[in-house]
Amino acid sequence: MFTHNKRLQYTVRVSEPNPALANLLLEQFGGPQGELAAAMRYFTQALADDDPGRKDMLLDIATEELSHLEVIGSLVGMLNKGAKGRLAEGVEEEGELFRSLQGAGNDSHLTQVLYGGGPALINSGGQLWNAGYIDSIGEPTADLRSNIAAEARAKIVYERLINVTADPGVKEALTFLMTREMAHQKSFEKALYSIEPNFPPGKVAGMPEFQEMYVNTSQGEGDMRGPWNSDANFKYVSDPAEFSSIGGDGGAEVLLPEAEQTMLAAMAMRVTSRPDVDPITGIELGKAPGTMPRTTARPANEE
Repeated sequence: MFTHNKRLQYTVRVSEPNPALANLLLEQFGGPQGELAAAMRYFTQALADDDPGRKDMLLDIATEELSHLEVIGSLVGMLNKGAKGRLAEGVEEEGELFRSLQGAGNDSHLTQVLYGGGPALINSGGQLWNAGYIDSIGEPTADLRSNIAAEARAKIVYERLINVTADPGVKEALTFLMTREMAHQKSFEKALYSIEPNFPPGKVAGMPEFQEMYVNTSQGEGDMRGPWNSDANFKYVSDPAEFSSIGGDGGAEVLLPEAEQTMLAAMAMRVTSRPDVDPITGIELGKAPGTMPRTTARPANEE
């Protein structure tokens, strides 16, 4: 059960309307790194988690993300207030109104016309929000790592948004939201590291002979060594003979019942291309005047 407190988690103060900035803020409203995606990711994870501690944490953070959605939506609506009234009442010349909504090459005119300046569930480029943004897989050691990365991406987006506004109230609200992403990241890390062992994700063991192998598949100038491929941590392999055709001759085969083998052979024979025939093509028949297209097919090896 949810209840709603009408007070925002963080007080929002906007100095002046700015529809272009409002459009950019939609990235954190209906974008892949935005607050709705985060809330749905953690809420659905919580419903499936059997660990009472993680379930409680995920529900807490999911619910807070909804409050962040409310803060971002409020910012978008307030930044659009002036333009919303001007567009609705038509008090300006059409061209001037359009230019003011468009801003510095921004698509805010689209959100004004389509959504009346409200916080639509789209990103800043107009892409509709979709559940494909939720990448949970139902394994806590994998999902918590994904959550950590999601909070990191959201923090970076907030940093970029902070850098494009001089409005002190907007900047403070965005900084608060960015900071809460850092707190959530810490909670997810603590929850991950409290699972022992937590790596590799899942249960099934890897193949020992390949688990510590680093494969140098991009060879040439620029090859570098570091802790990600050092001899202390990995078996460093550069010889293609050691990392190709593993487990056999490198081919692909399937065992089929005799009846299916017969049908497959018949199909292969029916669609076989003849390497000894050079057929005339449509592009040859359409050659410019003065050229002499061949009129009959001839063997490809004919002189």
